[in-house]
Amino acid sequence: MTEKPLILLAAGGTGGHLFPAEALANALNGLGLRVALATDHRAGALAGSFPAEEIVGIAAATPSGRSPAQMAKATIVLGYGFLQASRALRRLRPAAVVGFGGYPTVPPIAAASMLRIQTVIHEQNGVMGRANRFLAGRVSVIATGFPEVTGIPAGVAARIVHTGNPVRPAVLEAARTPYPALDGGKLRLLVFGGSQGARVMSDIVPGAIAVLPEELRAKLDLTQQAREEDLERVRAVFSGLRVQAELQPFFKDLPRRMSQAHLVVSRSGASTVAELAVIGRPSILVPLPGALDQDQAANAQSLADIGAAAVIPQAEFTPERLASEIRSRLEDPARLTQAAQAAKIAGRSDAAQRLAASVADLVGVKAFAKGGARPEQG
Repeated sequence: MTEKPLILLAAGGTGGHLFPAEALANALNGLGLRVALATDHRAGALAGSFPAEEIVGIAAATPSGRSPAQMAKATIVLGYGFLQASRALRRLRPAAVVGFGGYPTVPPIAAASMLRIQTVIHEQNGVMGRANRFLAGRVSVIATGFPEVTGIPAGVAARIVHTGNPVRPAVLEAARTPYPALDGGKLRLLVFGGSQGARVMSDIVPGAIAVLPEELRAKLDLTQQAREEDLERVRAVFSGLRVQAELQPFFKDLPRRMSQAHLVVSRSGASTVAELAVIGRPSILVPLPGALDQDQAANAQSLADIGAAAVIPQAEFTPERLASEIRSRLEDPARLTQAAQAAKIAGRSDAAQRLAASVADLVGVKAFAKGGARPEQG
């Protein structure tokens, strides 16, 4: 019996890259394809539950924004990762390699291109990242998470398909929960920032709640992510304000908590924006500042343009501004319902299946026998 084709997924070891890769892995398994994962040392526990028959460690580094010596060191690390990836590809002999952006995907995709293995890159953001721009000219397919993506190099339009951003099974399960009615009860506010964003939330959100009148504070049920070193100071503020608040440094069940929330305050990474849309929740988004590509700003704007989110640049993210945004929604709950509906309409719950269909087509496997949807050609 012929062994089923293997697809190697290449993703950096953070949730933003591993979660969509996990969603694709499940979809590929559903088509009868085998999956392996190439990732870097940051994956840790996140890789433990990844649905892959093998996980390959690949060295990676980011050669930008540093001193010449650091850039040279990063380039050497990437070169070593390229050699590791080449050995792994010769051993695994995958039918295709799919990369999810970031420099950890450069060695596997570059090595696959050299070995003439079919390649796919998936761009999650509204602005193509530098690693994907570097790879775009040498891959077979460029899949996009947003209908419009800026920064794509010239001459590759024929290889672009819009699939949407794959979301993990926990998000699809959470998406079954209808938007909760306020009905005069408490507004459930969920605040999180990810590894690079929780500090600013801890600095601003408690002050914003303090600015609200006492009668409005009494209407809040708050759940907030805060770093370990910030927990006590944030907890002390909320305790003094007599605000019901649950604080944790990390939420393992974030999709479920999103489904229970009336309003989300967060960063606007590609996975977060995709999950907000699929679950259908209104949000106040604070894009990560300082990024060369301003990708989070583009992601956030995609929801703001349809009335699903308000966007506050971090320079304008003050306690007074956030308090004003929260107050306006407490005083006009219909605005929340409308934003939730707008987000839900924009959500693409079948993105993993669409991306899996593109990969299956590329390697000659029929992907539509079970009613899958074809991706949109760019």
